[in-house]
Amino acid sequence: MSVQERKERERAGRERLIVATARELAEQQGWDAVTTRRLAERIEYSQPVLYSHFRGKREIIGAVALQGAAELAAAARAATAAADGPRARVAALARAYLDFAERNTAVYDALFQLNNGLPYAQEDTPEPLKDAFAALLECLGEVAGDGVEPGLFTEVFWASLHGIATLTRAGRLPPEYAEQRVELLVDRLAVL
Repeated sequence: MSVQERKERERAGRERLIVATARELAEQQGWDAVTTRRLAERIEYSQPVLYSHFRGKREIIGAVALQGAAELAAAARAATAAADGPRARVAALARAYLDFAERNTAVYDALFQLNNGLPYAQEDTPEPLKDAFAALLECLGEVAGDGVEPGLFTEVFWASLHGIATLTRAGRLPPEYAEQRVELLVDRLAVL
């Protein structure tokens, strides 16, 4: 291994450590607790080392968001692959999405609530974000209905799931009706 390859591997390792530490701190204490000073202390590197990888907190949030998008896509695909039939796939997708949002609150915030500096729904949208949307579209496109553009239907269904996730987390929706919400969304919105 050349010196350059070793340095690149070490740099990539530091970057992964920064992102993992930021994510862990955000999950434990919220994103307000994530500062370059606290990250530097936790990973035992100086703040200039952090700034050599990321220009600031927004880029760190963006890195967590990209990681989360890949995880959300994998969770959606795993859930829908195990389901039999269109209705079961859509219901599994909805449950997997809501479960992801509930179990990964800091990552979900990085993806959809915070300024992460990433372009969404544009030509230069990063691949992990495109792939997360594609994972939704793969399942939802088949139930969009005649004359309905599958991407648009996916956006509306996704927006509904996002609303349910954020309102539930904020305590605005009673948790005892979680399953009924999924059933209603699947039965009324999807053409099955």
